[in-house]
Amino acid sequence: MKSVRFLAIPALLLFCSVTTAAPQIRGEYLESRTCDTYTGPCFANGEMNLAGKEAVMAWKVEKGSWNKVPLDGLGVALILTADNTLGFDGTFKMLAKDIKSVLLVDEKATPEQQKALIAFVKDNTKNLNHKILQVKTSPIELKNNHLDGIGVFKAGKLAKIETRALKDDDCVCTNEYIYYKPLGNVKDYSPAFAKTVSFQGEGLDNKWTNHGLRSGFLATFRH
Repeated sequence: MKSVRFLAIPALLLFCSVTTAAPQIRGEYLESRTCDTYTGPCFANGEMNLAGKEAVMAWKVEKGSWNKVPLDGLGVALILTADNTLGFDGTFKMLAKDIKSVLLVDEKATPEQQKALIAFVKDNTKNLNHKILQVKTSPIELKNNHLDGIGVFKAGKLAKIETRALKDDDCVCTNEYIYYKPLGNVKDYSPAFAKTVSFQGEGLDNKWTNHGLRSGFLATFRH
């Protein structure tokens, strides 16, 4: 009978093989656009080139830093407008160009923290290739209840998002799915019904308030 020999594996090597680097920053994310993102292809096709040219994206840092600058508890938001529907991953892909943006930075942030928040958003949305026209400070609030699909974002009187969970009667064609994914680089996202998405600030030559869209996303981020 052959004997079986076990090879000793150094504990340090075993530990390193199963661990991953901790994120340097993490928190909550909320997004809404001006078209349905949870929808069927037939409805999306009817909105293309007509709706979804605007978006509100918001982040709230729970813990962490960017460029070695601590950002715990601070928020930031990006307001987008484009010449075409903002959606790069649907069945009928759109090629939005001339994407312009305004950045809203937490008024509680120091000048150094403001620079770090701007750098974080630029890194998180570099796939959008957008032009930041203005950076403004504002009080920023963001709270997500992922279990109930409730998200609330407010940037003073400039921008806001309010969502609720999707319900059975929000289904229209029974062929709905996440047609467009979130624009931000996020984790654990889920669609939601946007009761309100609004931008009433300056800088984009475009203000909007929309109600009743299947366009919200609650998510988290870890980088």
